[in-house]
Amino acid sequence: MSHPTAPSPRGIALSLLASSLFAMLPGYVTLLAPLDSVAIFAWRIVCTLPGVLLILQLSGKRQAFIDTCRRLREPKLMLLVPLMTAMMGVQLWLFLWAPFHGQVVAVSLGYFLAPLVMVLVGRLLYGEKLYRLQALAVALALLGVAHEIWLTRGLAWPTLLVVLGYPPYFVLRRMTGLDAVCGFALEMALMLPLAIVLLLWQDPSGWVVLREFKYWLLLPGLGLVSSVALLCNIAASHLLPMGLWGLLGYVEPALLFVLAITVLREPVTAGTLFTYGPIWGAIILTGIHTLRQQRRLQLA
Repeated sequence: MSHPTAPSPRGIALSLLASSLFAMLPGYVTLLAPLDSVAIFAWRIVCTLPGVLLILQLSGKRQAFIDTCRRLREPKLMLLVPLMTAMMGVQLWLFLWAPFHGQVVAVSLGYFLAPLVMVLVGRLLYGEKLYRLQALAVALALLGVAHEIWLTRGLAWPTLLVVLGYPPYFVLRRMTGLDAVCGFALEMALMLPLAIVLLLWQDPSGWVVLREFKYWLLLPGLGLVSSVALLCNIAASHLLPMGLWGLLGYVEPALLFVLAITVLREPVTAGTLFTYGPIWGAIILTGIHTLRQQRRLQLA
């Protein structure tokens, strides 16, 4: 499917709404105490899957999803799809684990760096051209990372898990050729048995909360927020030029960072700012490059 070359106000609004909803999840899950991150991860899968299936129906991709499920008999997909599902499951769990352990800043740093790592992956694996501003952005990001390594004698493992986890996932996704919505729905469906096992394996605190009425609202709300955010992001991806859509993806980690230091009260030191300064500079350069490329496409 071709992407539009001109920005759509509706597409921008949908992308910003998606980022806002995704960013509010770490704050939302704190309302689900005494559930821990494992129980919330399991409930998120259980409550999100119906919404994802509804998205398939509304987007006219129900038959495409059925065809995708049939393709699981292909040897390559029999190997890659379970691996991708496990990789995505780890990222979903980490996103919910972070607010309980004061690691939202570390996770947001990973989300800041992941797109820049993807630039390097595109250059090394696919021979994609690395433009001057992109190279400068990567150099600035590496400067911020080098400062963090010097400051803490290494990157926090949640940051590394995001940075080293998402690029291989997207490489595998490209290898499978699966549609984004159908692939995500398939991964969620494959995670459902694990989610049910986790809820049954946990002590009663994982499901006894259903005796309280508020959890009958909060848990479906978790699935609703996740599903609406996904639907808005998918819709925005069809309404916006690819470069602008990718650029707007930086809104989510920026909001996560703000949430971490304001609502969740995670500490931010001068050293942290020296780490983030070059990375913010890299983001700005990436934005300038993306807007320039977009303008050239419009004039072509």
